[in-house]
This record gives sequence, structure tokens and C-alpha cells, in this order.
Amino acid sequence: MQILLKKYQLQLKHTFSISRESRNQQDTLIVCLSLNGKTGYGEATASKYYNITVESMILEIEKIKNDIETFNFTTPGNFHSFLTNKALSNFAICALDIAAHDMYGKLKNKPLHQIWNTQTNSYPITNYTIGIDSIPKMMEKIKEKPWPIYKIKLGTENDVAIVKELRKHTNAIFRIDANCAWTAEETIDNADMLKELDVEFIEQPLKATDWEGMKKVAQKSALPTIADESCIIETDVEKCASHFSGINIKLTKCGGLTPALRMIAKGKALGLKVMTGCMTESTVGISAIAQLLPQLDYVDMDGALLLKNDIAKGVVVKENGKIVFPKTPGTGVTLL
Repeated sequence: MQILLKKYQLQLKHTFSISRESRNQQDTLIVCLSLNGKTGYGEATASKYYNITVESMILEIEKIKNDIETFNFTTPGNFHSFLTNKALSNFAICALDIAAHDMYGKLKNKPLHQIWNTQTNSYPITNYTIGIDSIPKMMEKIKEKPWPIYKIKLGTENDVAIVKELRKHTNAIFRIDANCAWTAEETIDNADMLKELDVEFIEQPLKATDWEGMKKVAQKSALPTIADESCIIETDVEKCASHFSGINIKLTKCGGLTPALRMIAKGKALGLKVMTGCMTESTVGISAIAQLLPQLDYVDMDGALLLKNDIAKGVVVKENGKIVFPKTPGTGVTLL
């Protein structure tokens, strides 16, 4: 195999704010993996919260570049097993794993969802994320992007008031993401009021390690809760089953499509709702998430929609939330 690493700085259309940070750009790593004339593309974005930079991922991968290029690749699964025995972060593994899946699909001349024997005639619609801002600016973003489902980022002193005001301007489905900013008591109280405002669920209201608080929420919340920061790797799924209604799987955090497929199966077996989310990836990462759509209950794959300029073409998210799957194999991605 041959490997090429590319760093990009993705510019956002609007300042993106959540409870713990704001940003106007997103650094991302693109891995290009080639074998027998076919090139697969994978992606992992940097994350301040998880102390991951593009430079740190490149350094990790460069250290084992020779091992990767001399590896006897047969399937993404055997490649992922090889990677997990190296000193790599899950973010770096994710970029490599997605590239390997894309390459594998291109070698087989089939989209991944066909290789996995799933059909794309039924799938969940992605939400569109509204970051924390002044109420007028949040309303302006909704008017600018009419959408059937919005994820509203919260974690302010007037969270319920924000939702009440936004609800006056749209009948779209609301999902709330507090990104660890609430206490158990706040969550339980807010859930009662948010349910009256037709909110569908609350994502990660408490700190990732507040399992005792989440147990209280699970028992008393009027709304379902979805784990995000509390559900990082495969071993987290079972613990989440007794504390949340569902899980949000992020490819970058768990290490790519290979473990995500296992997490989906485990979550379903435990009776959890299963969601896959993005971390402001370009179309490279979004197209990988899209291959999982037939297996999901919910999805957050609006990353490329939030960018001023994309760096790839592949899966297209239409204005009504519907997906256009490319006819090309793998994840369907080519770099621009």
C-alpha cells in the first residue's frame, strides 16, 4: 500500500459555539490509502476537548508508515486489528480505517452499504445544528436554513427561554444537546418544560463521568437521553444501556467504521436507540457516516453543510434532508 497524509483547515459559514468552546474553523486530516490502483480516503478532525491535533495524528501515523505500507491488506477488519496493536489514538485509527474501507469498496467495485447487505431505501434524516448564539442570531440561522430537524446547542443561563423563542418560528423537530453543561436536577426540570415544546430528546446533558447523575435522569426525565461524551469506545455501550435511552457513536472517537459497526449491533441488542454523529467533518467523513444510515435510528451528519468550502465530493445532503448516494464504490468520495 501507499499512504499520503493531507492537512486541511475547513472554514465554517458561521461561528460555531457549544457550551465549552467556539470556533470559526476546523482542522482536519485526510488519509489517502492506495492499493492496486485504487485510492481510499479517510478523515479525522482535530479536537481540543480530546487533546487531538492534526499534527499529533500525522506524527503518530508517520512513525508506523513503513509498517502500513508493507502490511498485507486483505480486509478493513484485519487492517483495523493491526492498527489497534500500534501506539495510535482512535482519531488517527479512524482516518486510516475509513480510508481502508473506501479503498476496499473500490477494489470490490461496490458501495460499502452493499458490501454490508443493507438497503438505502429507508434511513433517518440528518438534523441541522444551531450553535449557541444570541436568540436573534439563532433565529436567523433557522430562517437561513429551513430544515425538518434541528439540533439546538445549549448550556447557557436561559436555555429553556431560547427553545421557547425558537419554537415560535418553526414546527421542525427539535433535539437538544447540552454538551455536558447541566446538572441532573437541571436536566430533570428542563426535560419537563422541553417536552411541552415538542423536543424529541436530550443529548449528553451531564458531564461524561457523572454516571450517578445520569441514573437519576434516566429514572425521572420526561424526555429520552442520548449518550455522546459518555459513549466513546465499544466497552462504553453496555454501561450506557442502564443510564441512557440511546447512544451517539462518533467515528473519530471510537476508531472508525470497524468498531462503529460492532457498537451499532451491541446497542441494538441492548435495546438502545442508535445514532451516529459528526465532528464537523468534510464530505469525506460525512460520506463514511452515510454508509451506516440504514442501520441507524438517528443521525447527525451536517458537518459539510456547515462549511464555507468543502474539499471533496461524495454523498450529497439535499435541502429536505434527503441523501443522494453516489454510484461510485466505497464511500463514493473523491477529493476536489
